[in-house]
Amino acid sequence: MKDADVSKQIQQMIKFIRQEAEEKANEISVTAEEEFNIEKLQLLEAEKKKIKQEYERKSKQIDVRRKIEYSMQLNASRIKVLQAQDDTVNAMKEASRKALSRLANDKKVYRKLLRDLILQGLVRMREPSVIIRCRESDKKLIESLIEECKKDYMDKMRLQQPPKITIDERVYLPPPPKNGNGADSLEPFCNGGVVMASEDGKIVLENTLDARLDIRKRLLG
Repeated sequence: MKDADVSKQIQQMIKFIRQEAEEKANEISVTAEEEFNIEKLQLLEAEKKKIKQEYERKSKQIDVRRKIEYSMQLNASRIKVLQAQDDTVNAMKEASRKALSRLANDKKVYRKLLRDLILQGLVRMREPSVIIRCRESDKKLIESLIEECKKDYMDKMRLQQPPKITIDERVYLPPPPKNGNGADSLEPFCNGGVVMASEDGKIVLENTLDARLDIRKRLLG
């Protein structure tokens, strides 16, 4: 084989190898580009997911803070409302205590009130024999009311036989408050009224002014 032919074959082989190398290089380049794009997309998606998770986390934190702040503001408003209600109730209680004190000191009004309380007790209990417990300072006043109360009760209930009414002279209700209304008193006191019981003690009706005030307190909350 001539040198020219050999040289030609060598050039053809070189050209073939070079072409194959270029094709392989292109293939590698395309594959690398694809892998790069896939990796880039994966990294981008991962970063998006991370950013989204961080946004959701911060959004939840903000939402929690808002709820906490709203709850605190709501509780503060409720406390203000409750405090205002409590102040109003306390003012009404204080006014009621003072009114009770004035009422008990008005002999004409207090006499009628005692008569009504005793009559109410007789009607509610409907017992043939009743014991009345009162303040020692009210004993004479109640004694003067017994016959009137018996008559009123008989007329109201249309009875022929009057009930037996006895004043408990062994134990009395506490005395009136020393400071006028008992608001700051540490000692037992009673603003007036009576406690009534059946003769066997099975039925007891507390019809004192303080008991009435307690009922009003419960209604006011």
